[in-house]
Amino acid sequence: MPIPIVNSIASWFLKKRIHQMELFIKYPHEVQNELLHHLIGKAKNTEIGKKYDFSSIKTYRDFAERLPVQSYEEVEPLIERARLGESNIFWPTPIKWFAKSSGTTNAKSKFIPVSPESLEDCHYAASKDLLCLYLNNNEESQLFTGKSLRLGGSKELYEENGTAYGDLSAILIDNMPFWATYSSTPNNEISLMSDFEKKMQAVVDFTIKENVTSIAGVPSWMLVLLNNVMETTQKRSLTEVWPDLEVYFHGGVSFEPYKEQYQKIIPCKNFKYYEIYNASEGFFAVQDQNYSNELLLMLDYGIFYEFIPMDAYGSHEEKIIPLSEVELGKNYAVVITTNAGLWRYKIGDTIRFTSLDPYRIKVTGRTKHHINVFGEELIIENAEQALKKVSKLTDCEIVDYTAGPIFMEGNQKGAHEWIIEFKTPPDNLAHFQKTLDQTLQTLNSDYEAKRKNNTTLNLLKVNQAKRGLFYQWSKNHGKLGGQHKIPRLSNKRDYIEELLEINKHLE
Repeated sequence: MPIPIVNSIASWFLKKRIHQMELFIKYPHEVQNELLHHLIGKAKNTEIGKKYDFSSIKTYRDFAERLPVQSYEEVEPLIERARLGESNIFWPTPIKWFAKSSGTTNAKSKFIPVSPESLEDCHYAASKDLLCLYLNNNEESQLFTGKSLRLGGSKELYEENGTAYGDLSAILIDNMPFWATYSSTPNNEISLMSDFEKKMQAVVDFTIKENVTSIAGVPSWMLVLLNNVMETTQKRSLTEVWPDLEVYFHGGVSFEPYKEQYQKIIPCKNFKYYEIYNASEGFFAVQDQNYSNELLLMLDYGIFYEFIPMDAYGSHEEKIIPLSEVELGKNYAVVITTNAGLWRYKIGDTIRFTSLDPYRIKVTGRTKHHINVFGEELIIENAEQALKKVSKLTDCEIVDYTAGPIFMEGNQKGAHEWIIEFKTPPDNLAHFQKTLDQTLQTLNSDYEAKRKNNTTLNLLKVNQAKRGLFYQWSKNHGKLGGQHKIPRLSNKRDYIEELLEINKHLE
């Protein structure tokens, strides 16, 4: 079949989904309520279902009063039993796959259950919807005349009991439907290579011969790959390598620190960037408009949503609310109930609603990734906005960063300490440091109050990282590629101390 015909058929098929999306956009609370009852009904005969008597749950209030909100540590014993081959514990369908996630706050691996339903009705459904929305917004697109370049993780098998684990990306690749396999590059053999550095070159060598029309992956690792493509081909831009390249689908980490670097290697005004919000636990939101980084919350993927206002998170005043009670502009921790058997599970992300009709969000950070040692409540969103602004003011480019506290000692005030790796460093690091401090004060009133007259906090400290520091840190921790993320903000000095030590020994 000629490729243009394939493009037309695929486009027509995907656009049909728009009408289904209109249903949850128009009736969000009804769709969510119906979904909750479906999940409860399906799991009523599981061990969890019997423990909490799912059969007698009639309302959301019944559900909220009966089931506790849980972290991974609290559900881990049940997940471990499932990994050892037991079934019908928290979900009736046997679970073969577990997405391994090292997380960024703990060295210990998490194993998130991936059911057949979550694969089909959540992850793959979201992939189709992403394409659907993109094609609906860009009717002249020729996306399917070429291939989508994907960069995923490696796969390891847990062989003793008939279950398997690996990066979520590897699980998705291994179970990928034929249409997705046909339209993707490189092949599965290369995509699932375990040695990231060897895989990187293999991906480059394979894909530079293809007609790539889209790229998909985590911004930090994709940038490493694309710079490798440029180096290998000796081209000045990616559009010289792939003339039909039209869109980058990205998620996993904030795009803000990398945006300018992408614009330099893809100097095309019509090139599109589409953001997604997904995790091992599920696919949650998709950008549904050109040139907007607000994300449409997807309400029919088998995920029921609840939220914890962050101003009371972890306190006695903490409360959990359904979607119908959220407010614009507030910062919330996300709680999910899923079609893979996670019940009222805290995923550790924080979001803010930018629209209530339809429900659109922005990801603001992690519940554990902030600095609040001195009552300043500095979140990742503050850090990203400040760095973006200061980079422009000081004419520099940032590759990666992390920050943590300098604790009070004796009569000494506290402060924040940053380690920043620059692609193009500022001419004057002291000026950069002062400007960053002032900008953070304009973005965060709590930080401003603690900095006023050095009341609690002194001027922040910036350390310039040697080239490749964060790559080396990731390599040391076995976190190269895939969904692995650099920890941005922390209430502890563990990351700072380790990075400073590595930095000493880098050439």
